[in-house]
Amino acid sequence: MRHRKKNRKLSRTKDQRRALLSNQVKDLLFKEEITTTLPKAKEAAKLAERMISLAKDSSLHHRRLVLSVVKDKDTVSKLFSIIAPRYQNQKGGYTKIVKLGYRRGDNALLCKVKLV
Repeated sequence: MRHRKKNRKLSRTKDQRRALLSNQVKDLLFKEEITTTLPKAKEAAKLAERMISLAKDSSLHHRRLVLSVVKDKDTVSKLFSIIAPRYQNQKGGYTKIVKLGYRRGDNALLCKVKLV
């Protein structure tokens, strides 16, 4: 039974899923918008919101927590210096998911995830 299991499996093992979400969050924070499928978009947006919330309090501990997920020093420095001050007075809702339509090859629903 999957009681109290919040995350989607995305048809991947734990390591593959962690690497996928890490790369998607890194791209989302660096480019400020990405295009992906709906389940991946929902998981990436959830993790990105958590990273932005951590970055709003710019302590060394929070920087290390973000680095354990994002794994790119340039993206983390952009997050702490540019993105987090932008949302300093906002309590949540830093990302927005816009549905684009269906992909031609496999009919998967594509979405654009962007920072508001």
